[in-house]
Amino acid sequence: MRSLTTVGTLLLLSLLPASFAVKTHDWKTCSQSAFCRRGRALSERARATSNWKSPYSIDPASIAISPEEASLSASVKSSLYPDIKFQLDLKVHEDGVVRVRMDEVDGLRKRYDEAASWALVAEPDVSKSIKWQVGKKDVRATYNGITVTVAFEPLRIALSRSGREEIVLNGQGMLHMEHFRTKTPAVEETPTPEGETPPEEQVQKVVEVNPRAWFEGDEDGWWEETFSSWTDSKPKGPESLSLDVNFPNHGHVYGIPQHATRLSLPTTTGENPTFTEPYRLYNADVFEYEASSTLSLYGSIPLMYAHSKHSTVGVFHAVGSETWIDVAHPTEKSSHSHWISESGIMDVFLLPGPTPSDVFAQYARLTGTPSLPPHWSLGYHQCRWNYVSSDDVRSVQKRFDEENLPVDVFWLDIEYSEEHKYFIWDKKNFPDPVEMMKDVEAIGRKMVVIIDPHLKRTSDYPVYKKASELEVLVKPPSGQGEYEGWCWSGSSSWVDFFNPKSWDWWKSLFKTTQQGDNWSWVESSDNVHIWNDMNEPSVFNGPEITMPKDNIHYGGWEHRDIHNINGMLFQNLTAQALVARSDPPKRPFVLTRSFFAGSQRISAMWTGDNLGTWEHMAVGVQMVLANGIAGMSFGGADVGGFFGNPEPEMLVRWYWVGALAPFFRAHAHIDTKRREPYLLDEQYKSIVRKVLRLRYSMLPVWYTAFRETSVTGVPVLRPQFVMFPQDDGGFPIDDQYYIGSSGLLVKPVVQQGVTETTVYISDREPYYDYFTDRIYRGEGKHVTVPAALDQVPLFIRGGSIISTKERPRRSSPLMKSDPYTLRVALNNNGAAQGELYIDDGETYDHRKGDIVWRSFQAERIKGGKGLRIASTDLAARHPDEAVDGVALAKYNKKNEFANSVSKVRVERIIVLGLPEKPKSVKLEGGAALVWEFIPGVSAQGQKYGGPSKLIVKDPDVSVVSDWAVLVE
Repeated sequence: MRSLTTVGTLLLLSLLPASFAVKTHDWKTCSQSAFCRRGRALSERARATSNWKSPYSIDPASIAISPEEASLSASVKSSLYPDIKFQLDLKVHEDGVVRVRMDEVDGLRKRYDEAASWALVAEPDVSKSIKWQVGKKDVRATYNGITVTVAFEPLRIALSRSGREEIVLNGQGMLHMEHFRTKTPAVEETPTPEGETPPEEQVQKVVEVNPRAWFEGDEDGWWEETFSSWTDSKPKGPESLSLDVNFPNHGHVYGIPQHATRLSLPTTTGENPTFTEPYRLYNADVFEYEASSTLSLYGSIPLMYAHSKHSTVGVFHAVGSETWIDVAHPTEKSSHSHWISESGIMDVFLLPGPTPSDVFAQYARLTGTPSLPPHWSLGYHQCRWNYVSSDDVRSVQKRFDEENLPVDVFWLDIEYSEEHKYFIWDKKNFPDPVEMMKDVEAIGRKMVVIIDPHLKRTSDYPVYKKASELEVLVKPPSGQGEYEGWCWSGSSSWVDFFNPKSWDWWKSLFKTTQQGDNWSWVESSDNVHIWNDMNEPSVFNGPEITMPKDNIHYGGWEHRDIHNINGMLFQNLTAQALVARSDPPKRPFVLTRSFFAGSQRISAMWTGDNLGTWEHMAVGVQMVLANGIAGMSFGGADVGGFFGNPEPEMLVRWYWVGALAPFFRAHAHIDTKRREPYLLDEQYKSIVRKVLRLRYSMLPVWYTAFRETSVTGVPVLRPQFVMFPQDDGGFPIDDQYYIGSSGLLVKPVVQQGVTETTVYISDREPYYDYFTDRIYRGEGKHVTVPAALDQVPLFIRGGSIISTKERPRRSSPLMKSDPYTLRVALNNNGAAQGELYIDDGETYDHRKGDIVWRSFQAERIKGGKGLRIASTDLAARHPDEAVDGVALAKYNKKNEFANSVSKVRVERIIVLGLPEKPKSVKLEGGAALVWEFIPGVSAQGQKYGGPSKLIVKDPDVSVVSDWAVLVE
């Protein structure tokens, strides 16, 4: 497919690693990163010294407590640096989260302290009910069964619950904040009178401007560091921060995405480590990343959870610089971690839990919940690098419709633009972009077009020209002019979105009508949404394929200070631009590759340039789970893999994986063969059609799950430890998951040639096969289930009611008026419940209460053997609840949206697990209904049987009304 690329793209491809295979030498190891070397050396010396203790201590006379603000401040001193001052601040928030900050005071320079301002959604409210106790050796804050103890010498901070230590900072004494210093001349010549020979010891003397602690070793990379052909000037000298964070009573730790590894993080130190390199957080454009590695990838969230039967706790460190994290499990019931960051202050939030839901909510109150996405974005997305012309887009759409394959979004990669000048159409191949968009929109579909952060440095590109005039481009180390690097556009510069002057200008670019003399994207529409790629940022001729760390951003900060935050700002401003372009505003969809804590407030992410291999399919599931528990619920891995040509079996399995992930997109590299699903042989194409229809039928489930996570922060995909936090058999499981609170359990098949697999079931409830209705029971065991190519292990947990739409349509907007089917899967007590949330799926009217939010319950009729299935209004029952973070106090059940769907009905109710055939089925207070009963099949000693099935045909009840069906 190289013939489809422009000459410019081919030239730039030559700058990339040969054959796109991952070249590990393009990225540093810890031993090649000076500050990581220093941090790990400190750890090694501490472990090797039996009487090691931290040199940091609190001056008791300096302690100041403000009970009204639940805060403590104190001076911290180091026995090794008596002239260096540090300040410790500790606050307890209303929800019990503890914030611990430490910074150098009156230093030669200022450390970067703004990471939290970008990550946090707001400054948290502090508690008013903390009991403080100051002793001779420590000070303690007590609240809600939790005690936070700050020991004076050595400095040690511990969060305990009911006398059990849950989180400990500096328990191993590895806290080390490298203070600022002046550069030391290497030597100074000692003058000697003419004709005399000085004593040997007077020939030279070292100028001791910067005395070093004995454990610091030599001036290792303090002032300059070379990697490959690049030199980092390090004008501020050493400023790294090391901190050990231990979980004495938790055997599993999760989080710190993004890495291609297990959900429960394997060890990197100690005896028999799984990995020898620490987990690295440093947003990087990694080609064909390995399927099992601690290598840094595209996003970084410095958030770690620890879990045991007793509790779930977490630590969020608001730091935007490169960070390395070692993980150890010294016992089965304890976990240690060592965090080493290149710059920034210590700004750590201790999340006390004690349940998974609690800790997710605590993190969400800090950094925000995932935004409620536009409904159509939960459909299927079709992409490749590249659809090469307007006619190509039309042809692809036509083939999807001819083959009855539903799709919601068509994507355009970089080749749509003239010489990779984003926003500017290549009119040779896209002569009629607006008409093309209208053709796509006519069937309710949308388009997503890529906008990368690098701007081609040429005077005929109005976007670059204006950015240069505004002086909002990243500067080189000198602080003068514009940094120049290479990316798809060739010679490029990058907008500095930390500069407030860039914000309104960037948003103006997306206006679809001319804005005075300012250039804007008039050849676009409100139905075009945006893909922000390459925003780590990726720089082809830069160190580690990114921007030099000594580049300068707004405020004089170096790129090293804000590297991991950089991509989030690009995504954030793009999303704001999409909101601002229309009146009334519509919800934006912005896909980002690079992300940081707080990115979940904006839109979706994906796992980057994966390979079309079984190993990458498997690790993609684990990565989506890891990103989800760290807030990034709206995520997925590219179906089929970005690189390679998967055989049909692999491609079909990958469609199953994608259809049961929050973000569902097929994407492929420019050199791959075309692999749109309509090109498959019929036996495979029919399966993919089944997969796509399953996804569309389950859109009510997905949208309802997103409403919940937009309020609670609990992820859309829930690993086993989240659903069953006291079942230690499920703690390491990361190859299956639940979808929201729906009760749906998924076990994707990610191995070749599989016809059956095993599923772990924690509880006693029956699990009904979604397709065959067979019942499986486990209670802490794995059960064997069929898994042929045309099916996926998907189960409804007993006690759940699932809402679906079963009529095939070409796109999701065409389904708005379609009726619902309710699947009622009874539990061991003969009961079930479920929810359905709907709104217009596009505007922000849901925030003013224009919604439908229903509860479905199935309960035994008192005094009898019958069943009552009812629908009630959840929004009316819970006015203090919220949608998308906004309370429903103004909710009116006859709101405008509810009226618009009042004729949408429930067309079928399926009840699984009734103990016997009913005598009658009728509406409560109404007429008898048409129904069919299929008796169950005994398991006869097998692991599964077939439950009874009651099918109630067309009860003719509205989805917005209260009603009840009586089964007697």
